[in-house]
Amino acid sequence: MNFKNPIVFLTGSMLGLVTSAVGKPGYENTPKIPGTEYSVHDMARPQPPVIETSGAVTVAAPSDAKVLFDGSDLSAWTSGGGEPAWKVKDGVMIASGKDLQTKESFGAIQLHFEWRLAADREVDGQKGGNSGCFLMGLYEVQVLQSNNNETYPDGQAGALYGQLPPLVNATSPQGEWNSYDIFFSPPEYDGEEVIKPARVTVIHNGVVVQNGEDYLGPTRHKRLASYPAEHPEVGPLKFQFHQDPVEYRNVWVRPLGGRE
Repeated sequence: MNFKNPIVFLTGSMLGLVTSAVGKPGYENTPKIPGTEYSVHDMARPQPPVIETSGAVTVAAPSDAKVLFDGSDLSAWTSGGGEPAWKVKDGVMIASGKDLQTKESFGAIQLHFEWRLAADREVDGQKGGNSGCFLMGLYEVQVLQSNNNETYPDGQAGALYGQLPPLVNATSPQGEWNSYDIFFSPPEYDGEEVIKPARVTVIHNGVVVQNGEDYLGPTRHKRLASYPAEHPEVGPLKFQFHQDPVEYRNVWVRPLGGRE
């Protein structure tokens, strides 16, 4: 099963995976997303327009960035508090075994990384080329080989998983690199009340695919996201291992504090 919730994993058969009229997997009996006529992981939701780009925009880390992966080692990372499970080969880190998360925690950030899936890997919807980037370990920006690979719109590359599809499908052809530039602010609370939701802008291969959008809450799979009464101020950056050898390179982050 395609578990995406970093907080609680669901079991049982309350919500069923079905095949839509177009022959692609979606879900039935999932809750409706507020402000829309669509349900979570709804295949009836319109597919984002497919566009062509010039491919990954490679940006070297600026002088005030924290370099998380420069092609050499995984010293900034851990898997479940132990040694990182991912592999490093030919200057890229390859998803393997377990999720990978930073040893350091962050709040508001600017994040850059590049990712790809090998050209000979078979993909089908959510299977074969799936990963994800969890901001604060809670808020996912979907990583998925979505070039010529249809799935539910809120689960394709650049989606706020289970919440909001990207404005366009800007995914590079399989085997070629993609770039994400992400600008994220965590939620703000007054006691147990959210007064400002978590917000994100995502640029995929130089194209804005999420434009200052609010998260409904921490990412959940098949369930409607909502904010907890208590929320950490910072959290680790996490890359998901979803049984697929997605490759990453050039990962850096700039914590975004207040103005002096």
